[in-house]
Amino acid sequence: MTRWIFEPGHTEAGFRARHMMVTWVRGLFKDIHGTLDFDWDSCLDSTFSGVIDATKLWTGEPLRDEHLRSADFFDVENHPEITFEGRFVERTGATTFNVGVDLTIRGVTKTVPLDARYLGEWETPFWVGDENRGLMLRLGFEARGKINRHDFGVSWQDEISGGGVVAGNEIDLILDLEAIRLEDLERTGAIEYYREFGIELVEENRRPGR
Repeated sequence: MTRWIFEPGHTEAGFRARHMMVTWVRGLFKDIHGTLDFDWDSCLDSTFSGVIDATKLWTGEPLRDEHLRSADFFDVENHPEITFEGRFVERTGATTFNVGVDLTIRGVTKTVPLDARYLGEWETPFWVGDENRGLMLRLGFEARGKINRHDFGVSWQDEISGGGVVAGNEIDLILDLEAIRLEDLERTGAIEYYREFGIELVEENRRPGR
């Protein structure tokens, strides 16, 4: 099984929730590190895992971000990371899959089903200045799903007139993943570039299935 490393600059976890019963608030997590074990010919044996830096949550409004980081919602002081481990469950089309993810938020782990789509692979250069150090194979996935935030203890709420609520309980998830083949990162020396910008590849995370 081929090991792939998440490219954090082009991997993100987005979410949206109803606000005041009439519109949507959208948020984003960008600092996502992880690994994927994937080969197209044995795709249903694929597994992945990773860590999201919850302290870097962003919705575009600083006061709202501060509230979402507080104990009312993500409680990042006590739970600075969101973690996940998953596997491919079923192939549903030529490039689509059902995926099961064990998602941990605020220390609570629940299995979340996602609908995932494989976006393909492409060889790309690794440039250092004007020098091309070699080609690296990249792949991409997108996925969508829903969770109830109360299942994870993200339970702040306030009521408004007519029986409405300030924040919706059902959360839409929108995920985009770009990953680079590990052997190419090592062969080109790009692995050092990624370490420099905060990716730690420890031996434990390099075991198959991790």
